[in-house]
Formats: sequence, C-alpha cells, structure tokens
Amino acid sequence: QVHLVESGGGSVQAGGSLTLSCVVSGATWPTDYSYMAWFRQAGGKEREGVALIDQYNITTYADSVKGRFTVSRDITKKNLYLQMNSLKSEDTAMYYCAADWRGLGLYPSYKYWGQGTQVTVSS
Repeated sequence: QVHLVESGGGSVQAGGSLTLSCVVSGATWPTDYSYMAWFRQAGGKEREGVALIDQYNITTYADSVKGRFTVSRDITKKNLYLQMNSLKSEDTAMYYCAADWRGLGLYPSYKYWGQGTQVTVSS
C-alpha cells in the first residue's frame, strides 16, 4: 500500500521560511510514480498546484510561488521537499504531497496523496 506522509508545516510570520518534507513508502520509482508535486488548499477554495518535479528533475511552479518556493527530491526518489521563502499570508493553506506515474502537470488528479500539513502565515 502506498503512503505519502508530509511534515514540516507550522506557523510563521510573513517574510519567513519553512521547509516541507514528504516521504513515500510502498511505491516503486518510476513504475508507480515518476512525477511528484505539492498542492495546497486554503479554506473554502479549490486545491491548487504549487510545484512539481518530473523524472528528469525538471521543475514547474505556479506563478504565485515562482522565485519564492523551490521543489526538490533526494537521490532515493523517496523524499520530496518544498523550500518556501518570503512567505505571505496568502500562502496559508493545507499543503499536500502527491505522486503519480502520469505527467499531469499541476492538475489535482494525482493517484497518490498524503494527508497534508498545515502552513499558517501571519502578517
């Protein structure tokens, strides 16, 4: 059974930084997943894509986070990270890690999801 577990969320003041982590278990790269992504969902809003990394380590970002967030993963392909700098109040949301073998871009149709980690940015 595939599990994705996020960590690293918390409360931070505007302008601060946080690093989110996600660990994958029960899945084999690249057979089960070769694309990994971060999504977020704020209260009352739809889930939106934040950043993704593909099997060639090519990254894609939402316009709202370009230049502030950096997605990366380790050599084992089991750990995904999201370095978030210059955080703004509008970054407040539940952040989810997702994985899939299909190239879905930043659309929230990934097969595997974590439970999420809350990020709260106070102004």
